[in-house]
Amino acid sequence: MFVLDGAGLDVDFFISSPSGQMLFSDYHKSDGVHTVETEDGDYMFCFDNTFSSVSEKIIFFELILDNMNVDEEPDDWKEYVHGTDMLDMKLEDIMDTINSVKARLGKSVQIQTVLRAFEARDRNLQESNFDRVNFWSVVNLVVMMLVSAVQVYLVRSLFEDKRKIRT
Repeated sequence: MFVLDGAGLDVDFFISSPSGQMLFSDYHKSDGVHTVETEDGDYMFCFDNTFSSVSEKIIFFELILDNMNVDEEPDDWKEYVHGTDMLDMKLEDIMDTINSVKARLGKSVQIQTVLRAFEARDRNLQESNFDRVNFWSVVNLVVMMLVSAVQVYLVRSLFEDKRKIRT
């Protein structure tokens, strides 16, 4: 869970088990990673922003399920292959390699998604800082112009001749 954008970049987070037991609770956190031993049933994830009801938040969260029993893909293609046992062994090796590559690509996609979330949060923070710096730079520029105008007026008033009769 990462808070990508919003005031303070923090949110409250709760996870409840199917039996109603509170598993994790984080208060005013901008990110968090939790590991849960699962049981059958519906889990409840709650992102709570009531402490900051004025500002909205953009949240990225990812649910990664490891060690799940995944149904194998059907092996209908094997009935069309005829050949020796050596060919069957090579095909099994190739299929094991392909499945291994597929699993690794899946993990790569998950890691890239998390990295994109970090990049989005950093980008939003950077743009917010850029706007803040530009605003205060304009304020400082206006104050400096006003101070310089006042100084020019005061210096000119020092050299002004206020006498009515010139000698």
